[in-house]
Amino acid sequence: MFVLAGAIIGAIIGATVAIRRKGRKLDILHYATGYGILFTLIGLFVTIFVHRAAVM
Repeated sequence: MFVLAGAIIGAIIGATVAIRRKGRKLDILHYATGYGILFTLIGLFVTIFVHRAAVM
């Protein structure tokens, strides 16, 4: 759940950053992808941490 939320939130934030910097369509797509991947990885680590904490 955190992974999917991270991907969506990251893509939205990345697109917003690119739009504020007056980027073209490919710039917006690039930023959205980059931020989406970053936030997906953060969500993955959060999921692993929560799962490991619940097991112990």
